[in-house]
Amino acid sequence: MDVVDAHCHIISEDQARYPRAPIGGKQSAWAESRPVTAAGMVTRMDEAGIGQAVLVQATTAYGYDNSYVLDSTRSRPGRFVAVGTFDPLRPDAADILANAVGGGGLAGVRLFTSGSTVPTQGEWFAAPETYEFWRRAGELDTTVCLQMRLGAATKQLRQVLERFPDVRVLLDHIGYPDIAASPARAGADVAELAQHPGLFLKLTHRNLERLYDAGGAAADFLEPVVAAYGADRIAWGSNCPAAEQSLPELLRLAEDVLAVLPEDARQAIFAGTARRLYPGLTGEGA
Repeated sequence: MDVVDAHCHIISEDQARYPRAPIGGKQSAWAESRPVTAAGMVTRMDEAGIGQAVLVQATTAYGYDNSYVLDSTRSRPGRFVAVGTFDPLRPDAADILANAVGGGGLAGVRLFTSGSTVPTQGEWFAAPETYEFWRRAGELDTTVCLQMRLGAATKQLRQVLERFPDVRVLLDHIGYPDIAASPARAGADVAELAQHPGLFLKLTHRNLERLYDAGGAAADFLEPVVAAYGADRIAWGSNCPAAEQSLPELLRLAEDVLAVLPEDARQAIFAGTARRLYPGLTGEGA
């Protein structure tokens, strides 16, 4: 089966060339305890049978300095595309975006609003100061990964999707829905957002582990979500090495949970959607 990993991270061993500068000032634990270089990621991909991957900037290691994912993509253009962390609040954000995704080498950008090194939820991604960024992202046909938690910031997500319907927003980790508490309720909440055609979902181990634990009840989440979005708006990403499991184990986890879906749906989730979101993934890297 053709597989694209839509969400993995790399960390360089060369801290002089690629100094650490995490958002929030504190480096994530995984970046210190189990870093993986670009070369190491290729080895892991080969072990798992993954042809290509999206290198998502390790924000909790490098902040807004996207040098390592860019350099790694340029040295292995058949295997990787790069998604860099971006600051849409800068007054010149729209022009910087145009340069970054044009000759700058980025296949897309990511807005990082919460996490282990950013303790408070941020709704700034929908502030008026970001409007020019979102408008230009739509004009440039650029996929914007949004790392946020559904709940307090769902209102702001809706505002962005309604104001800028031409923008593709890829929701990292599906916005961390509370599948463990109630797969059915979480599925209904996520499915309801599918009315916004620009919203895509990134399914990772953070969701898949909860679905695996739910057993048969996982269908209460998967069925309404896949029905509402269609598999062509859902992409799988491993989150390696932020996830503790090996890359082959992460792929097997996804295969096990998604085995209930038809083959064409699984092929879309494991590769097709990522290739639509990032045209630089030509399928020639395997």
